[in-house]
Amino acid sequence: MADNLVIGEPLPYLEGVSKATGETKFTADVAIPGLLYGKILRSPHLHARILNVDYGKAERLIGVKGVMAGKDTPGRKFGVPRYPGARVDQQGLATERVRYVGDEVAAVAAVDFDTAEEALDLIRVDYEILPAVLDPEEAMKPGASRLHDHSPDNVSARQKWHFGDIVKAFAESDYIREDRFTTTSVQHCALEPHTCVASWDVSGRVTLWASCAAPYVCRAQLALTLDLAESKIRILSPYIGGHFGSKTPMFSHYFCAALLSRKTGRPVKFAHTREEVFGATLRRHPMSIWLKTGVKRDGTLLGSDCKLIADGGAYVSTGANALLLAGTFLTVTYRLPNVRYEACRVYTNKTISGPMRGFGAPQIRFAAEAQLEYICRDLGLDPVEVRLKNAIHAGDEMPNKFVINSCGLTECIEKVAAASGFKEKHDKMPDGRGIGLACSSFISGHSILLHAPSGAILKFDEDGGITLLTGVSNVGQGSDTAMGQIAAEELGICLEDVRVVSGDTDLCPVHAGSYSSRGTLWGGSAVKAAAQDAKRQLLEVVAEKLECSPEDLQVGNRRIWVKGSPGKGMSLAEAVTASMLGKGNPIMGRGYFKIESLMNAESGEGNLSPAYSFGAQAAEVAVDRDTGQVKVLNMWVAHDPGVAINRMSIEGQLHGSVQMGQGQALTEELIAEDGRWMNASFLDYRMPTAVDVPHTDSMLVETYDPTVPVGAKEAGEGTQISTVPAIVNALYDVVGVRFTDLPITPEKILAALEARDKA
Repeated sequence: MADNLVIGEPLPYLEGVSKATGETKFTADVAIPGLLYGKILRSPHLHARILNVDYGKAERLIGVKGVMAGKDTPGRKFGVPRYPGARVDQQGLATERVRYVGDEVAAVAAVDFDTAEEALDLIRVDYEILPAVLDPEEAMKPGASRLHDHSPDNVSARQKWHFGDIVKAFAESDYIREDRFTTTSVQHCALEPHTCVASWDVSGRVTLWASCAAPYVCRAQLALTLDLAESKIRILSPYIGGHFGSKTPMFSHYFCAALLSRKTGRPVKFAHTREEVFGATLRRHPMSIWLKTGVKRDGTLLGSDCKLIADGGAYVSTGANALLLAGTFLTVTYRLPNVRYEACRVYTNKTISGPMRGFGAPQIRFAAEAQLEYICRDLGLDPVEVRLKNAIHAGDEMPNKFVINSCGLTECIEKVAAASGFKEKHDKMPDGRGIGLACSSFISGHSILLHAPSGAILKFDEDGGITLLTGVSNVGQGSDTAMGQIAAEELGICLEDVRVVSGDTDLCPVHAGSYSSRGTLWGGSAVKAAAQDAKRQLLEVVAEKLECSPEDLQVGNRRIWVKGSPGKGMSLAEAVTASMLGKGNPIMGRGYFKIESLMNAESGEGNLSPAYSFGAQAAEVAVDRDTGQVKVLNMWVAHDPGVAINRMSIEGQLHGSVQMGQGQALTEELIAEDGRWMNASFLDYRMPTAVDVPHTDSMLVETYDPTVPVGAKEAGEGTQISTVPAIVNALYDVVGVRFTDLPITPEKILAALEARDKA
């Protein structure tokens, strides 16, 4: 009698049918009797001092139930204080200064959104306009307008790492190349706008429904701003319609909804417009990267010297980690023995920059992979062979003391090269077509932020099924299904026997959140531990009934039996009933997963993550030399996700990563005029659509990481990181122009071709 195997199967999502039929409930669907609707008055100025806020007329408008400004709030600041040098610097509603167009000034609750919007027009705010800074390099200069008193040079975070001897590395190099790369502001563009509903009850307890990917982190921040104990706040995170990093931290509308609910005695809903999502949430960090790399004549990497300036926007939020991750992925992917990395995140009078798929890695790997391609061309080397020569292997220790316990990078490169016919096509394709190669790696969660551990609880039902409580938020990535598969595999049941409860800080065990690709490794490891705990209890019950040792028993196909004697056993339902009725003991398993971060964030040394994923990618493109238009024709992706829990889910993540990376490479850019976004809508912001997405051939290279209980690693971010440079390198193969500034628009291609022809 074989075990019931569910891990590795391409099973549909548990919530798939309800989503397809429209039955799934999101935060916007939360309906409570007496619900009011909130709107936020936002700053029209880049930088100004608030002199006075008068909302008397707004309060008197029929249908308005509550109005407040910063002066009516506790005035507490929030942010992510654990990062070295970072500060809590943001308020729910500004009390003294506004620092970007869209900064929160006042909030209204009314009987409907239209009335609340009308009330905003009646609020009068007196401002003293202050000088603004929009360019991070200008913001760092002496005499520039200062955004925050604690930062005289407008630097919100710094990073300086030195590994090995970069001076010696360059002295020993046969060839050194130096380039400057720039990336721009891009938006997450999740389908669901940021939404929340708050209800402050008579006992002084707040319940917040929110499209929040990190409920425990948000609860801690909300408690800080409201001056409440965390136990007084319950956060419920229903299904989330897309995230990509944009719904990790706390936002001001959570704070406003809670305080307006307390003021009015009624629940209050806030739902961002698309323009607010673009202008008042988060964006990817624009970066300027100066990268100097030395190699031997055969392409062996000896060292890289990197200087980086990131545009952080008006506040820190979680953004300081962008520097840490950018530096991390300068050192990981290839063997690079000598590194000097100096980076600054700079305050500017713009929308806050924060986490977005890959968080810091897409920018730095774009620079590193494009420069490596240029080095290969300069030296007449094969891009595949150079990457294979320098690829990390399992057992390697990086110069910053990262330990790589599992790595399928070499096989990923070989698979992509073979499937795409790279060597036969590179520099040999018909006019107007080209192919490019790039590699990537990424973390599988880290413990830099609050609540690093993950916990899980499961309870057997009388029929042999289980209810599983997990803190992993379902942001559309299929986490409920993956958690269910892990539990089902361990307990010998089917996925349909599992009911998953997630995203509730009152019921579910702690989990830091669905960010940094931590869900399956951290949350899944906790689930496996909980399932093992429950199985141990079941085996003890059955062993007593069958008069044998628990070690003599086997579990599978919803049964427990004596090894070698399939007929001697009982169903799980019978075992659970025997425990509950015979002993009054419900079968409940508890598990947790925790790994202390051994990384020193200031020096950059030590392991940041329990495990690292790896991947390779080839892109085939066509360029119209008359118009500059680019068509991505084909994409080949090979990814090392560790143990693939759900193959269909992973392949979906790879395809989504390709689309997002394609947009960042070619079309997506937030265009500003005097600090105001001019294309803050899906109509004007140019994302790839279904007709733009290339044919994608995805391949999984499974490895097993012995340090991870479930064996699984990242699968949702790494491919986006390598998509950008794969396309950039393919464009180089077509037109012979070295692009260093994203996005590579038709206008840039035509200008580069014209400049090349004139030269």
